[in-house]
Amino acid sequence: MNILLTGKNGQLGFELQRSLAPVGQITAVDRDECDLADGAALRSLIREVQPELIINPAAYTAVDRAESEPELAAALNATAPAVIGEEAQRLGAWVIHYSTDYVFDGTSPRPYRESDAPCPLNVYGQTKKDGDLALQQTCPRHLIFRTSWVVGAHGNNFAKTMLRLATERDGLSIVADQFGAPTSAALLADITAQIVGRARREGLDGFPFGLYNLSASGVTTWHAYACFVLEQALDAGIPLRTRPWAVKAITTADYPLPAQRPANSQLDTGLFQNTFGLLLPDWQEGLRHILHQILQP
Repeated sequence: MNILLTGKNGQLGFELQRSLAPVGQITAVDRDECDLADGAALRSLIREVQPELIINPAAYTAVDRAESEPELAAALNATAPAVIGEEAQRLGAWVIHYSTDYVFDGTSPRPYRESDAPCPLNVYGQTKKDGDLALQQTCPRHLIFRTSWVVGAHGNNFAKTMLRLATERDGLSIVADQFGAPTSAALLADITAQIVGRARREGLDGFPFGLYNLSASGVTTWHAYACFVLEQALDAGIPLRTRPWAVKAITTADYPLPAQRPANSQLDTGLFQNTFGLLLPDWQEGLRHILHQILQP
């Protein structure tokens, strides 16, 4: 299978190169090879590679900076998926794309389902919502995996930031009224590879294309997440100036940011698990594995 993979140096793109290696011939690109904000360059790349499958983990993910760079965020998160969908449809290819919990406003009292209407609070969420819709409209043979709080051993993320700050500062204050599930980039990549393998074996006729919530099981807060990371660091013998029990819990109102965040980012993954027959482990399991890679000497 000829696969085109974007965002190869991102958290997820890095892991997808590993997981997809046994599945097909991969052409992996990043911004240096093709700037996804340049629609003409993206079209040219797709027509040159002639992929059977396009996998698109690339995105503009700087949530706060997107408030001041809405055009760039839209180009990467909304226009690029539209171009990918159009070109895939022209080629007879199919697409796997990754979306976000931030398409919701976080007011639901329960985990969000695929059928719930998106209502983004910020530019990032709006552009991701627009990209999802553009792909749905241009290429019927798509899988959109909506995920949350992605964390990996490669690249920058919340866990690595907490480890760095805890070695530099005598105290940390972390928001404790936003709920979600940290999701391992390796888990997402491994599941993607399993599904691609299934599509190769079974064929695409009757394949359950569509949009699915795909995140780790369980729920936590950013504060509890930070404490878990620091506990694992202590167990690994990492010297910390801020110990986990000294991390202060604060509210969202105590820490204003340019982009508003949803209070509830929980995703109901029942449809995905029932459709594909795959179980999603608790968030702690994937995070432990990632932290082991980060913390080992």
